[in-house]
Amino acid sequence: MPAPVSASASSLLGVFAHPDDESLFAGGLLARHATAGARTAVVTATWAADTMRAAELAGALQILGAGPPRMLGHADARAPHSAPGALRFCDAPIDETVGELVSHIREFRPEIVVTHDAYGGLTGHPDHVHTHRVTMLAFQAAGLGRLYPDAGAPWQPHALYLATHPDSAMRVWGGYLAATGKAMHSVPDAWVTETIDVRPWLEQKVAAVLAHRTEVERGAVPGLVAGLPAAERERLLGTEWYIRHGAPHRRGA
Repeated sequence: MPAPVSASASSLLGVFAHPDDESLFAGGLLARHATAGARTAVVTATWAADTMRAAELAGALQILGAGPPRMLGHADARAPHSAPGALRFCDAPIDETVGELVSHIREFRPEIVVTHDAYGGLTGHPDHVHTHRVTMLAFQAAGLGRLYPDAGAPWQPHALYLATHPDSAMRVWGGYLAATGKAMHSVPDAWVTETIDVRPWLEQKVAAVLAHRTEVERGAVPGLVAGLPAAERERLLGTEWYIRHGAPHRRGA
């Protein structure tokens, strides 16, 4: 049977759009698996490796026990300076970006892959949405040897988990994001297959979020977290929600 996300020793590869997404959306899960002795890593779709955001990402991943950054190096849809000379991630040929991610999956050989949900999370950032699309395709392609034959030996992860927020979570998150004027996308509670209490790893998760100092200073969500007292940080970040998809060619998936 496929290993559930609650099996803390399962190797795990996160795939997220920007530096800080890994900490905000799955920092507790990454820390939990790493603490249990599992191999963990994160692929980040945007920003170049020689930028400050990449350096901050390296610090956050070290806190979470997720190894060095794995960066695809595409430009952020809203920040051309994120990867000078590179195409925006949303504009790059999708066959190319799927192949890039397939290479990481086949090299790391995770049991579980985690990424954004189909809405791209609460705010629906276009890079989040596109990361979801690319990861869904790469998750399926990684186990098919005739696809991307130059990307390494086939490897099929057991399951794909989509980091999400249920409608009920809007009682907490909505109060913080409503003032920003941003759209908020949540899913019916019944769609959530895993609700994880990550409070035992909350100190690591918060430290990883705050390691993204550029976003703290810019007043983005890490900046919001920085300004909250401990009890409010726990309310906002102490639970993570996921929707599970099974492997496409495994019986019982």
